[in-house]
Amino acid sequence: MATSKRILECDLKGGNLVRTMIYPGTFDPMTNGHLDIARRALHLCDRLIIAVLNNSSKKTIFSVSERLNMAKTALEGLPGCHVMHYDGLLVDLFQKEQACAVIRGLRSESDFRFEAEMAAANKLLLPGYETCLLPCRSDLAFTSSSIVREVASYGGDISGMVPAEIIDVIREKFNRTDYRDKQNRRQQNKDV
Repeated sequence: MATSKRILECDLKGGNLVRTMIYPGTFDPMTNGHLDIARRALHLCDRLIIAVLNNSSKKTIFSVSERLNMAKTALEGLPGCHVMHYDGLLVDLFQKEQACAVIRGLRSESDFRFEAEMAAANKLLLPGYETCLLPCRSDLAFTSSSIVREVASYGGDISGMVPAEIIDVIREKFNRTDYRDKQNRRQQNKDV
C-alpha cells in the first residue's frame, strides 16, 4: 500500500477512521520532552500507543514496572493515549496494532542520523513501515533521560525536566541507600 494511502486509511473500524501511531522508548525516566512529543503526536492520530521497551543496548535504572507506572501517571488524562510494555521487534508491534506510523522525537542532528538509520532498517523488515520525526521544542532540546538520571543522582533539581507527577518517584529511587551504596562502590572502583 502506498505510504500516503496507508496513513490516510490506517485502520477502519465500524466505518470510522482510526489512525494509530506508536511512540516507542525506554522512558528511563519519562521526561518533559517525551510528554511534549506525545501531546503533539496526538494531534496527528486518534490513538497513540506509548510502547515502553527493553533495549538490550541500554542499562536502565528503573524496572519495566516502574517505567510503565511513571508513563501512565505522566500521561494520565491524555485522551487516546495508551501505555503498554513491549518486548520484541518494533515492526511486529507496528503490524499487530495496524499502525500507520511510528513517532520519534529529535533533539539534534545526531538524533536525526540515528532515527533515519533505524527507520530505513525497519522499512527493510516491513515495507509499509513509516516513521514520523518530530523536532523537540527548543526549550527541551537538552533534556534527556540520562541527564535527568545524572542530576537526580546528585540530588539536583529535576523539576523542569520531568512531569511533576513523577518527581517524587524519581527522587525516591535515587535517595535509596542501596542505590547510593552501589554508586559509591562504582566510584571507588574507578578511583583505584
